[in-house]
Amino acid sequence: MERLGSGGREGARRIGEVLTWDPLVRLTHWSVALLVLLNGAVLEDEGQPHVWVGYAVLGLVAARFLWGLVGPARARFTSFPPSLSAARLHVDEVMHGRERRHESHNPLGALMAYNLWATLLAICATGLMMESVAFFGVEWVEEAHEALFAWLMISVGLHVSGVILESFLSGRNLVRAMVGSFHKRSGGGA
Repeated sequence: MERLGSGGREGARRIGEVLTWDPLVRLTHWSVALLVLLNGAVLEDEGQPHVWVGYAVLGLVAARFLWGLVGPARARFTSFPPSLSAARLHVDEVMHGRERRHESHNPLGALMAYNLWATLLAICATGLMMESVAFFGVEWVEEAHEALFAWLMISVGLHVSGVILESFLSGRNLVRAMVGSFHKRSGGGA
């Protein structure tokens, strides 16, 4: 029988297991997902609540950005740098059944994370522009805002599909990991 760790939530895990994602990463992930859903499907585009939710998303992305610089190793940008060549290699490894374990995002997931963050920032930037005197009512800004949201929805669909596929291929429940589960520490690289 394995010994249990000590202290709080950590005490519920077995020795040698680690929390997959820290609380701030999980909070920002699920909060942004909920707020995007709220702004895209529930709130009026022209209403003030839509604007305030946009500010909240911007704040959450900014918090995640800071956490990517100073947070725990798995949350830091250095643990999942964007790399097209690494993403191609990852796809080749998956296709040939040679996938290695990644403690943070795999290279394809890293590209998606950066894509999602950049898209969210661009949506927030165009939203701020639409609220400004200089760009209020400017058609190209509104069209860019809408096109970016459409790209975000495509990206979210690809992200969810990738999570499902990766969970199936790796045998690890990645959704559960983002909710707050533990996994055995691997000896492999990030």
